[in-house]
Amino acid sequence: MRLFTGHVQAFLEVTSTLSRHRDLTMEMARREIFDRYAGQVLGAYWAIGHPLFLMGLYVFVFAFVFKQKIGGTFDLPLDYTAYLLAGLIPWLSIQEAMIKSCSAVSSSAALVKQTVFPIEALPAKGVVSSLVTQLVGSALLIVYVMFTHGSLPWTYLLLPLLMSLQIGIMLGVAFFLSALGVFVKDTKDVVQLLATAGMYLLPIFYLPAWVPALFKPLLYANPFSHVIWCYQDILYFGRFEHPWSWLVTVLFSFFGLVLGYRAFRLMKPSFGNVL
Repeated sequence: MRLFTGHVQAFLEVTSTLSRHRDLTMEMARREIFDRYAGQVLGAYWAIGHPLFLMGLYVFVFAFVFKQKIGGTFDLPLDYTAYLLAGLIPWLSIQEAMIKSCSAVSSSAALVKQTVFPIEALPAKGVVSSLVTQLVGSALLIVYVMFTHGSLPWTYLLLPLLMSLQIGIMLGVAFFLSALGVFVKDTKDVVQLLATAGMYLLPIFYLPAWVPALFKPLLYANPFSHVIWCYQDILYFGRFEHPWSWLVTVLFSFFGLVLGYRAFRLMKPSFGNVL
């Protein structure tokens, strides 16, 4: 009981801290987006162009080169392109946030050593800026489904709720990786490899039924698989095809945020000494 109370207190603490510094976090995220493309011809428009190009490339390779044909039935109501985008869009955002978080604290030594600066804003701003990819991709998917099928399932109304749960997960992972990155300099390289591999280990490009029975336990044991299935429920199936995945995602969001923040809080006093 005391352990659960500690988790609740940590949850209230981190939500209060992020809420108190939300304006600073949003401004830092905005600057990160614009500074990344400063001096380029298209400027911040690359923030939209990059995710559109990546998603277009994946759709071309898997839907037209490999010519995967699914859809048109109750079990699989939409086509393969919609299935691919439903899982790919959130993962690109999660992947970007994970990679950014690895150096969020270690690359801002001057800010970390300022006693009045809220260090928690550093990993949080990477999460916020990573959501641009998902917002652009989600708009693209909505237009595509409307154009090809004439209407949207009612489950699209649940998109803000699911994104809120995803943000909790991303924040928890970002807090942990940003703290770990201060002490372990190889963190970013390892995470980049795992994030790239994760794209093919998650049920994004294929149906779970296509996975050999020997490897299915690994698929179901990965909590990110359940996040992808929740997105496929609302963006592709239009129904709760994976009800247990929603429970897993809710728990993952709460405990991921709490445990990630508690790890960050534990290592935070040593940041100044290491940097």
